[in-house]
Amino acid sequence: MTLAVVTGGTSGIGRAVADRLAQAGREVLVLARTPTPSPHRFIACDVADPAAVRAVFAQLTRIDTLVNCAGIAGANPLDGDDTLWHAIIDSNLHGTYHCCKAALPLLPDSTGRIVNIASVLGLRGVPDQTAYCAAKHAVVGFTRALALALAPRGITVNALCPGWVETAMAEQRFTELGITAEQAAAAVPTQRIASPEEVADATIWLLRPESRGITGHALPIDGGGLALP
Repeated sequence: MTLAVVTGGTSGIGRAVADRLAQAGREVLVLARTPTPSPHRFIACDVADPAAVRAVFAQLTRIDTLVNCAGIAGANPLDGDDTLWHAIIDSNLHGTYHCCKAALPLLPDSTGRIVNIASVLGLRGVPDQTAYCAAKHAVVGFTRALALALAPRGITVNALCPGWVETAMAEQRFTELGITAEQAAAAVPTQRIASPEEVADATIWLLRPESRGITGHALPIDGGGLALP
C-alpha cells in the first residue's frame, strides 16, 4: 500500500484530503500540532519546527505522496507587532519547505507526488493579509522552482490555490471582515463557496498517473474570482 503524508490533516482541507486518500486505498499519515479524533494514523508535529519534521520523516522508509495543508492565517496590519507575521510565515512557508526537504529522499522517482495547498492570495493581494499573501506567494514560487528541480526524477510538484472554502479558517476571516458566508458567496462569480472535498478531489486528480505531465502549476479553485477584472 502506498503511503501519503498529509500535514494539517486533522481539520478543514487537510482532513478532507486525508479522507479522500484513504477512500482511494492509500495508507495515510496525518501530521498536525494537536491530535483530533480521526481514523488515520497520526503523529504530533509542528511543521514550523525543522527538528520535529526531521524526527517524523526519519521514522519512515518511503512515502509516495506529500500533501502540505498545514497553515494559519490572520489579519496583520503593519502597525501591529511582528508575532503573527512570523507565525504565519513559519507555518505556511517554512513548514512547506521543511516537509518537502525531509520527504525528498523518501519519494520514489517517476511516481512521487507533492501537492502544496496555497491560496488565491498566493496569486493576488489583500490589504490586511500581508503575511498570508507573502507566505502563499512564496509557496507558489517554491512550488514552481521545486517542480523544475525534481523534473529529472519524474516527481511532480503542484500547488492548489483555493478561494473561499467551508472551513474554520474561512469563518475566522468572515468575522474579521464583518460579513456572512452568504455575502462572501455572493461576491464569487459562481455564487457559491467551495467545499473542502472539492479541493481534496483536485488533489487526488494531481496524484493520478494520468496527471504525470502536469508539474509546476498553481491551479485556482475560486469559482472564477481570478477571472474578474
